Amino acid sequence: MQTVMGIDLGTQSIKVIIYNPENRVVMQTASSPFQLISRDDGSREQMAHWWIDGLRNCLKEFSSSLKSTVRAIGVSGQQHGFVPVSDTGEVLAPVKLWCDTSTVKECDEIAQAVGGEKRCIELGGNAIAAGYTASKILWLKKNNPDAYRAMTSVMLPHDYLNFYLTGRRIMECGDASGTGLLNVRQKNWSVELIKAVDGERNLLDCFPELIEADQPAGVLLPELAEELGFAGDVLVSAGGGDNMMAAIGTGNVSAGKLTASMGTSGTLFGFSDEPIVDSYGELAAFCSSTGGWLPLLCTMNCTVATEQLRSLFSVAVEDVDHLARKVRPGCDGLITLPFYNGERTPALPNGKAVLFGLDMDNTTQAHCLRSAMEAAVFGLKTGLLAFQRCGMSFDQLTLTGGGSASELWCQICADVFNMPVTVLKESENAAIGAALQALWCFEKNIAGNSCITIQELTETHLDVEVSRCSMPDPESVAVYENIYKQYTTLLNTVAPLYLSN
Repeated sequence: MQTVMGIDLGTQSIKVIIYNPENRVVMQTASSPFQLISRDDGSREQMAHWWIDGLRNCLKEFSSSLKSTVRAIGVSGQQHGFVPVSDTGEVLAPVKLWCDTSTVKECDEIAQAVGGEKRCIELGGNAIAAGYTASKILWLKKNNPDAYRAMTSVMLPHDYLNFYLTGRRIMECGDASGTGLLNVRQKNWSVELIKAVDGERNLLDCFPELIEADQPAGVLLPELAEELGFAGDVLVSAGGGDNMMAAIGTGNVSAGKLTASMGTSGTLFGFSDEPIVDSYGELAAFCSSTGGWLPLLCTMNCTVATEQLRSLFSVAVEDVDHLARKVRPGCDGLITLPFYNGERTPALPNGKAVLFGLDMDNTTQAHCLRSAMEAAVFGLKTGLLAFQRCGMSFDQLTLTGGGSASELWCQICADVFNMPVTVLKESENAAIGAALQALWCFEKNIAGNSCITIQELTETHLDVEVSRCSMPDPESVAVYENIYKQYTTLLNTVAPLYLSN
């Protein structure tokens, strides 16, 4: 038996799966939770050694006999995190994460240095958003100059796990495009944008070599393989950001498919054979981790909103759907702006949550929970309209992430987007995507099957969970069209209050 391993380094936990491609079955899974360091200035950080400890904890749950079957490993990682690494491999500071909004000032400084947001989009394809890596680098320079001077490598979370596994310092274009410093059209670093972060040192030297999506990051270090219980040479694939791996894990590797990932954050993405750059800056112009491009919209508040209210009301996870189903679409006039984490799309890093329209009849747990669920989908619908503006069209939506486990959320998505919603049998889509990329890499580089495509692999190994698919309800579609207009009116009215902070 030969297997592949997928590692998904998320914000809340790390998950590991071992997949048998011959039998098309996940042999075993393991996970380990993480803490989050939060401060009032918007900082959201983790320690890189927590990730390593979590990975090692997961690997202890697999038997040596099962680990000995692993021939390739793929790593998926939360995007945009900044891991500053010294020449000796030491991590020099806590890792600022994708949801960190403390670097708004640095974003403005970088954009102004090149001539504004429009010029950033011309140079790289993206504006410099608060979640991206670029501003975190400048923040470190200003707030921890000793660590900044000692830094010889800029890594992203998945890059750091690859480095731990192989000893190699590399990046691939999918995750690298989330730094805000990659020219996504040409798939190379933008020298002008990097100089805007720091014109005093040759910061470009700190950015690792870029490799192709089907290339290996390296081979598992022999001493690490022996310590952790792996046998022989284990290939480590290029890996990628969690959204890029979720694209593979949902089969979004060819044009015409749309995926919504409903986790802590919400993302909406579709594959393209050519760069898609949104002049309005709503869509992130990312590369895929399969050789193409992955235009994407990201909202910073998805399951965050429902978890916040669930905790407030002391409602069990399994009871959320049951409660929210008691309320009609539109929540009897209650509309939520779910910006508990600030917000990236729209660009409101100082944003706060709003519950609007409360009255004597809709001030209930059920109304608040359902309104938060609807608001998360309204945020993603903005992305659908941006895709259409950029000339892309879709007729089906695939859901992934924790939100896809909710039948009600699936139905709300079908009604708000007015298109069929598909859910796959394997729910850990980023982990299975990483495993399939590892299989692709192994087949092309080791097994001698150089002609195999990632499209073939996803078609072979991904199955739809028919019982969990949802069709739009015409009556609810009409209700949500009206509620969405009210949502956008509320957002446009309240947004100036956030901008003045």
